[in-house]
Amino acid sequence: MNLTLKIWRQPDPVSEGALATYQVEDISEDMSFLEMLDVLNERLNSEGEEPIAFDSDCREGICGMCGLMINGDAHGPLRTTTCQLHMRTFKDGETITIEPWRSTAFPVLKDLCVDRRAFDRIIQQGGYVSVNTGAAPDAHAMPVPKAQADRAFDTATCIGCGACVASCPNGSASLFLGAKITHLGELPQGQAERDTRVVKMVAQHDHEGFGGCTNIGECAAACPKEIPLDVISQLNKDLRTAVRHGY
Repeated sequence: MNLTLKIWRQPDPVSEGALATYQVEDISEDMSFLEMLDVLNERLNSEGEEPIAFDSDCREGICGMCGLMINGDAHGPLRTTTCQLHMRTFKDGETITIEPWRSTAFPVLKDLCVDRRAFDRIIQQGGYVSVNTGAAPDAHAMPVPKAQADRAFDTATCIGCGACVASCPNGSASLFLGAKITHLGELPQGQAERDTRVVKMVAQHDHEGFGGCTNIGECAAACPKEIPLDVISQLNKDLRTAVRHGY
């Protein structure tokens, strides 16, 4: 495959960025999207040019590092992570525009790399259980109804990639926040801090500059782990309950 790539280049957080155009040739349709970028970077290195900076780690769809806007879609045209997107998704001769996540809360560091530490700071406000659980308990020592266990597991699959924020017109992280709130709220160990957790995490979400949710649903449509939109309803319910309890 021969492709035209329009890639966002920005040398540092304070400089202005712009799209640069590159041609890549003989790209195998079996390559992943990141492997295609690796091929381009190898050529840029050999020509003495600055390679394109982009985030990646596991390349197995489980770490959330590889988020890119591809032709205006978070992670590209398929509901998957960028590292699991293959070039057979595109057509020979196609022009592909590649940009970083666009959000005030995710400032660009360089080229396609953004600072997603805002998510870490939200988690630090309550996305954990502080009770001392000791050693691994015996199986079924603390019974959890299957429906709740399944929902806790499903929402725990959120990898914090930020696709929800990048795809939301408001730049809201409510799907991410709802997933973390719902995950812990479905488990017995998460009940002691349930009220304080949601109040602190929502406050940090707003402090970081994320926008408000207007239930457009783009976040759930773009989520590679298929986190359902109704976790935002659970988030709002938990917040209203905490306020009624005086938190």
